[in-house]
Amino acid sequence: MLRTTLRTALNASRRPAFRPTIARRCMATSEDKMRSRATTGPFTWKAAAVFVGTGAGLLLYFRSEKERVQKEREEKARETVKAYGKPKIGGPFNLVNAETGQRFDSTTDLAGRFYMVYFGFTHCPDICPDELDKMSEVVDQTKADLGNNALVPVFITCDPRRDTPEVVKEYVKDFHPDMIGLTGDQDEIRKVAKSFRVYVSSPPNVAEGEDYLVDHSIFFYLMDPEGKFVDCYAKDTTSEEVTASFKKYYKEYLDQGGKIKQ
Repeated sequence: MLRTTLRTALNASRRPAFRPTIARRCMATSEDKMRSRATTGPFTWKAAAVFVGTGAGLLLYFRSEKERVQKEREEKARETVKAYGKPKIGGPFNLVNAETGQRFDSTTDLAGRFYMVYFGFTHCPDICPDELDKMSEVVDQTKADLGNNALVPVFITCDPRRDTPEVVKEYVKDFHPDMIGLTGDQDEIRKVAKSFRVYVSSPPNVAEGEDYLVDHSIFFYLMDPEGKFVDCYAKDTTSEEVTASFKKYYKEYLDQGGKIKQ
């Protein structure tokens, strides 16, 4: 019994004493980590990378969706124009030739010629110049393959308030020497635009000298030598696509016995 008691006491004296300082230090370290984590939130470089990547992906998605919707609108507008049928698009018009200052009658001055019509305005900042450049490319491409009289480019202003014959005359010179620029009074332009199903909207009350934009349809209208509507081309159609389409109609017209004025 005495030996057992002595052995127990000896073993107890050999055990390391409990150190409360170490325990308190461990607890303090854990509390500091928790406090730091609570202050900074769950931020990590990995989370930041995921956040940036997700944001970039959403931006690309929204941009692609915007482009898709725009193309769908243009395609729907194109199909709407075609749905009217050839007899309901275009028709004879009589306006002022900006080059000569004389009246221009489509039934006589364009008889026997394919022609392409674009409605725009000379103060247009970018879209009209881009489209008229494209029209000029089409004319040059058809000239090289089909001859000088294959296609006539026609520009009709939808802003006669500012686009006088003198202004239009100088404007069309910047695009193609064959381009015919036409203008007229408000009622005449409105009537022609309506016959081509062209949408035109300009501010009603504008002070003299005040700048403004005109909202309008962005189409080329292809008309045959008899003045009948053939096809239309939207902004997203390239000059190569327009040229290929025109050549097809040109060949079909000749194959059916049509005559081209030389």
